[in-house]
Amino acid sequence: MDDRELRTMRHLFFMEYYSGGNTGLFMKMKKLIYSYQSPYQRIDIFEHPDFGRVFTLDGIVMCTEADEFMYHEMLAHVPLFSHSGPERVLIIGGGDGGTLREVLKHESVTEVIVCEIDPYVIEAAKKYLPQTAFEFDNPKTTIVNENGADYIKQYKDYFDAIIVDSTDPTAGEGGYLFTKDFYRCCADALKTDGVFSAETEDPFYDKGWVAIAFNRISSVFANNAVYCGFMTTYPSGMWTYTFASKSRDPQRDFDTERAARMEKLFHYYNREIHRSAFALPTFVKELIGKA
Repeated sequence: MDDRELRTMRHLFFMEYYSGGNTGLFMKMKKLIYSYQSPYQRIDIFEHPDFGRVFTLDGIVMCTEADEFMYHEMLAHVPLFSHSGPERVLIIGGGDGGTLREVLKHESVTEVIVCEIDPYVIEAAKKYLPQTAFEFDNPKTTIVNENGADYIKQYKDYFDAIIVDSTDPTAGEGGYLFTKDFYRCCADALKTDGVFSAETEDPFYDKGWVAIAFNRISSVFANNAVYCGFMTTYPSGMWTYTFASKSRDPQRDFDTERAARMEKLFHYYNREIHRSAFALPTFVKELIGKA
């Protein structure tokens, strides 16, 4: 890197403000790679000296090359290893392709529908995010560019797993995926032994949304549980997810043998992480009324 590049880097910054607007995340930008205002949201991809390529929507970090595995593995594998052999999977959101990549590591999966409302997100990911987006052309994958809250209504008793990889509820179209009606439609679309997971925000800056999402999900599904994981570039560095099912339990029905066989494919998720992720700090228990 020459002196000119170093001087340029000192003047290019990305700023993300967390809820409340009093704190946030800043990153030096090595180079802006892509920027586009789609009909739904602002899409930006830039290069960072440490995190590699950074993908943002409406000024909010969705993933970086360095740490995306933490989020995508926890969102996908906790529910999928709680099922005996998932075949049909629906991903709502997931336009960067990372969750799809993790789902297709399961040999039992025969069909994955990715319902991403914004085709420009997938187009950008395929061109600029090869680490996460390479499974979009897999013959098992079908891409649908529709609002997930509407799309889900056409299915009844069809999917073995539904994974909600949404944007924040305050950004773009993400709010539609945090409603009780949407969660009820997901339950209807799942088979009796189907499993569900959703990203449900961080428990510090967005504690209200964590509680709202869990209360709405738990009002629809008989079995439900919040679990946590680290996520370096997300607010607070701690992220929550919610598991739900009509009949399956993520501890009792955890397929440890299958997880053991596949463990070498993962960088964050393992059998110990699966079990311990459901051991919540007291303040998170209090937040969701489980203290």
